[in-house]
Amino acid sequence: MPLIPRSSYYTKDYRQTAALIRARQPFLVKNIFTGLGIASFAIGVSVAQDDFSDVQVPDAVEQPPHTPHTGALRTPPEGSGRQ
Repeated sequence: MPLIPRSSYYTKDYRQTAALIRARQPFLVKNIFTGLGIASFAIGVSVAQDDFSDVQVPDAVEQPPHTPHTGALRTPPEGSGRQ
């Protein structure tokens, strides 16, 4: 058992204590309006998305030039004694 009791705003069942509810109460209305503002902005942006009709799409994708295999397997240099 610890010498100093644990001080927390939560009970052993992880529920808010009355002190935490009182501490959060002044910020409740401001947080609600902020959340509504952010949500309405996100919804407004998603509704007003551009359809990208002004962007030209190429007909076919160009393939990059073929490069030789540069893996980790290498042949040992001649005269090294390894096979």
